[in-house]
Amino acid sequence: MPIKILMVCLGNICRSPLAEGILASKLPKNKFTVDSAGTGSWHIGHSPDDRSIAVAKKNKINISNQKGRQFSTNDFDAFDYIYVMDNSNYSDVIELAKNEDQKEKVHLILNELFPNENVDVPDPYFGLPNGFEIVYNMLDEVCNVISKKIIEKHQ
Repeated sequence: MPIKILMVCLGNICRSPLAEGILASKLPKNKFTVDSAGTGSWHIGHSPDDRSIAVAKKNKINISNQKGRQFSTNDFDAFDYIYVMDNSNYSDVIELAKNEDQKEKVHLILNELFPNENVDVPDPYFGLPNGFEIVYNMLDEVCNVISKKIIEKHQ
């Protein structure tokens, strides 16, 4: 049974598709599956933002086949780890949890790099022209940490 990891952001078109693609590229596919979702419903069924697709492609990762979906309470049972991109996403997901076991699966992603600092991955959608590159680099760095940690834990 593969270990299942879910990446969550607001719309599931910018940050979480990148995080999904990056982390999946660092894990053995026979032991791990990575998916992504958004807390909002605006982009259900949509492809990732063109700028996310482009920055991923530039780094030899293809996320163009991903389709947006909304986080649901079923995800607590379906996934072993749930990483959220910012404090707002964290609050939205935790609010849906029915018990402590479900809450314990939810992690603010950058706490893996900066423990207990609760730093957000900035949403690049309306940001700077190089915002997607900045977000890619942040997620690549934290996914290195997560992949090593999860591989060690599940050997």
